[in-house]
Formats: sequence, structure tokens, C-alpha cells
Amino acid sequence: MMVPAALLLLGALASVVAPRLLARADWPDREPVVALWVWQCVVAAVLLCCALSMTLSASAAWVAVRGHVFGGAPASVVDAYAPGAGGPWAAATAVTLACGGAWTAAMLVREIVRARARRRQNRSELLVRAPMLPGEEGAAGRLVVLEGERPDAWWLPGAAPQLVITTSALRRLKGRQLDAVLAHEQGHARARHDWLLHCSAALANGFPQVPVFAAFRDEMHRLVELAADDVASRRFGRLTIALALVELNEDRGVFGPGPAVPGAHVPQRVDRLLTPRDRLTAARRLQLTAAAALVPVVPVLVAFVPGLRALG
Repeated sequence: MMVPAALLLLGALASVVAPRLLARADWPDREPVVALWVWQCVVAAVLLCCALSMTLSASAAWVAVRGHVFGGAPASVVDAYAPGAGGPWAAATAVTLACGGAWTAAMLVREIVRARARRRQNRSELLVRAPMLPGEEGAAGRLVVLEGERPDAWWLPGAAPQLVITTSALRRLKGRQLDAVLAHEQGHARARHDWLLHCSAALANGFPQVPVFAAFRDEMHRLVELAADDVASRRFGRLTIALALVELNEDRGVFGPGPAVPGAHVPQRVDRLLTPRDRLTAARRLQLTAAAALVPVVPVLVAFVPGLRALG
């Protein structure tokens, strides 16, 4: 039971330390794409710790599972994991972690089902408000203009993704600001940010008492917007997308004092665009990307250490 316990301890340590380190770092706002990758690697490492601990605990508790896990392995390798030494604790740990895995899968399925239902409802409402003309086809990337007093623009994902914008937004956005907004939404679509949001929401909703999953969800919502802002600013300039954000959000109460409202992070996004900081060097970005990719490897190494020692 030493290796399963070490994996659980490693997962708990990663879930506590990594979010604090990322919160204190100043580079995620400068490199949101790299930060997205780092967060995914950290969460993957935590989940992998739980999965490996469950597998080894089950092999220690039940001979049938052990035969599948260590099938064909030398006896010295099997003995290195001390099968049967955990007793009832091994079975309890395996069952608990298996229930957690099943609950995670159920939450992910529920999130996907709800997202698809919302998408179908939104498309139905869209067809009512903006029906297609005779002979018109619902091609991917179709721009839909809705009559509306509230300036807004959003991307509707799916098999035939559509960009929706209101007439109020068209009246407010000037010059290249509209192109910048379109590029921002297309940045979300190309990077498939909706899948990141669904996965992070499933984990946070399924395990509300686990801080790392709540932080993962919050950071995904923030970082995907920063990444899309960067996509638009590289094509049309930081000032253009900053002014577009102001035009779309100035009537929503996000720029004045008061209680938190949806879109409260917009002022920080505008400040970031107007007072840009230097990006990290390419070498530094590569170092962070490689280091993050190694994080999920650590639980695998911990799980294999006893077997490798036995073979050595």
C-alpha cells in the first residue's frame, strides 16, 4: 500500500501547490496559451495519481485484478508491490477512487448533454429570430445578425458553427472593431475552447470541495478570453480590440464600482491590452511547455519505481 498512498499524497500535493504557484506567477497573463497548457497538465497529473492509486490498490486487494495488472510480470516485480499487504484498506481505497472516477465520468456526460441541449435550444431560437432565406444553407462560419438593443456577439459551436452579432453591436462597433470581434470569436472556435470549459465545469461541479478543480474552472474562463484577445490583437491591434470590448460592455456595469457582475474581468482585459507587457522569450515558453508536459509523467514514474527496482 506504500505506492498507492504515495500517489495519493503526490496528487494532494500537486492540487495544493500548483494553483498557488500559478496564482503568484506573473507570466500566465502574458502567455495565456502556455498557462492553459500548464493547467491541463496539472489537472491531468492529479487525475492520473488517483487512477494509478486505484489500480494498484485494487491489485493489492483482489487476486483477479492483480492477474490483469501484472499479467506476465516476473514474480519479483509482483512481490515488489507487496500484494495483499493492504488488507481492507486497499479494498476501501480502490472502491472509493473507483466511485470518484465513475462520478467524474457521469459529471462529464451530464455537462456534454446539457451543453448540447442548450446548443439545440439556442439554434432553434436563432432560426425563429433569423430564419434562413429560401435556398440558403447553414454553412459553417455563417454570420447571423439579430435585431437587438443590447450590443453582443458570440460564437455558437457545433457541427455548423455560427457567429451571432446583434444590430446594436453593429451600430456601436466602428471601423476594424467589428473585424477584431469576429477574429476574437473565431479564435475561440479554432482552439475548441468550449471543450476546455465543459471539462473544467464538470470537474468543478462534480467535486465542489476540491479547490484545484474550482480554480481550474475559473482560470479556464479567464485564460481562454485572454488567448482569444491575443488572436484578435495580433491581426487588428491591441487598441482596436480594447475599444471593441469597451463598446460591447460599457452598458453592463462592469467598468464602474459595485457588486460583481458577469463579465467583471473585462476591465482587466482592457487594461492588459492597453498596457501590454513583454512576452516571454521563445526559449522560456518552450521550457515552461516542456516542464508542464513532464508533470503527468511523475505519477507514472512513482508507480513504476518498485517494479523497476525489482528488475534492476
